[in-house]
Amino acid sequence: MGSALVSSLNASPVDRIIGSPDHRGLDIANPESVSRFFGDLSEPPDVVVNAAAYTHVDRCETEIDEATQVNAVAPGLLAAECRSIGAKLVHISTDYVFPGEAGRPYREDDPTGPRSTYGRTKLEGEERVLSKDSGFLVVRTSWVFGRGRNFIGAIIGQVQLRRNGEADGPLRVVDDQRGSPTYAADLAEGLRALVASGGGGLFHLSNAGEATWWDLARLCVDEAGAPELEIERLKTKDLDLPAPRPANSVLDCSKAAALGVVLRDWREGALEYLRSEASPMNVRSG
Repeated sequence: MGSALVSSLNASPVDRIIGSPDHRGLDIANPESVSRFFGDLSEPPDVVVNAAAYTHVDRCETEIDEATQVNAVAPGLLAAECRSIGAKLVHISTDYVFPGEAGRPYREDDPTGPRSTYGRTKLEGEERVLSKDSGFLVVRTSWVFGRGRNFIGAIIGQVQLRRNGEADGPLRVVDDQRGSPTYAADLAEGLRALVASGGGGLFHLSNAGEATWWDLARLCVDEAGAPELEIERLKTKDLDLPAPRPANSVLDCSKAAALGVVLRDWREGALEYLRSEASPMNVRSG
């Protein structure tokens, strides 16, 4: 997500980046590190985007302190610093703040009820941000993919292993979780549009449409030129994962749409990513 934001902003004729540290350059859970980073900038920023998170959902169940520091404590520290310097904070959150049992897409005002440590810490991060300033922007999204390790890359990797004779048999992918796969490049453009609209508070933003992980895998396998490769449909319970997953992660994005911010269908985003220079197909083949 961070690299997508940097690419988007670098391509803008009006926006300018004055700092884009990785975790080695800024410990966002350390008050002194946060204060020092902002103090060393050449000028105060107008907008700060927090794209950092501890996103290994299963590891969060045992590494609770680390998840809490990054997902809950750090957003509050950034919010306090942004308020003191007069910058607008944009904080990225997740569909995991919901239990995932609703029979329709989740709205911003629906009751939360996270089932995992990841979801609980991300919800606490939201609350800490908005408690500092209700005008800050908290954007929940779902199933993000883009440059770096992600589900699409894992699927393409399995296709390559079978082509190389290093693995055989069908793929096995969950088919009882629904969400909206979201291309990081699209989300970055949407975040910029939300900021430009002057929006504040909670918003949902993801690519349009919905899919299961099986649907996304099928599109990727077909695009990789392996339509004959079978993909078995699994139930989430078959995987016996440490952290529970929401069965329904689809977000209602009509609040953002009312401000004119609408992302394209997830299939278009996925295909553009697969055909881009950052595609796992290109990385693995080149």
